[in-house]
Amino acid sequence: MTSFEEAETEETVTCLHLTFYHPGQQEKMMFRCLNFCKREQLRVDDTAKFGRDSSVCRYNLMDTRVSRIQFSLQFYRKLHTSECGFEIKNLSKKTKLTVNQTELGHLNKIELPWKCIICFGDYQILAEIQEGESVDYFETHLHLAEAPILQERCLPCLPSLQPIPENGISASLSLPQGKNPTEIDENELC
Repeated sequence: MTSFEEAETEETVTCLHLTFYHPGQQEKMMFRCLNFCKREQLRVDDTAKFGRDSSVCRYNLMDTRVSRIQFSLQFYRKLHTSECGFEIKNLSKKTKLTVNQTELGHLNKIELPWKCIICFGDYQILAEIQEGESVDYFETHLHLAEAPILQERCLPCLPSLQPIPENGISASLSLPQGKNPTEIDENELC
């Protein structure tokens, strides 16, 4: 057997792509401590923390308006499947965090959709999960956006995590005053 035949099978690694934007990024350089050049490998039991405290956070945002620990991302494997995911937790006591328009208060957490926009303050982060097979590691790959993410990509195209009431009418939809929904028989549509 050759060394090629004896080599271990190469497995793909789940990668979390994070694209950052802040309107003052050119002047304030709050992303100067982030490594945008290469992928970074983390153990699956590591929690990726973002904030301004470099002694606690792996990813430092150099801005006094950012909390010491703003939020964390934790890798996990879904129960009874080979699928993996990430959960995001807001660790800021002062600033709410939104994920695709779902607001998270202090210590609230949710599953990170495969593609979503994370916002807090003036920060916008596009998160995209590229699935892999590894059960030991995951990678992060950081990118810097030149333009606002919310204008660059169509936010309504991203799914909202808001629950839909059983009657199917969202509280955010409002009808003109004095108008009530009308039930139409499907035969009347022809």
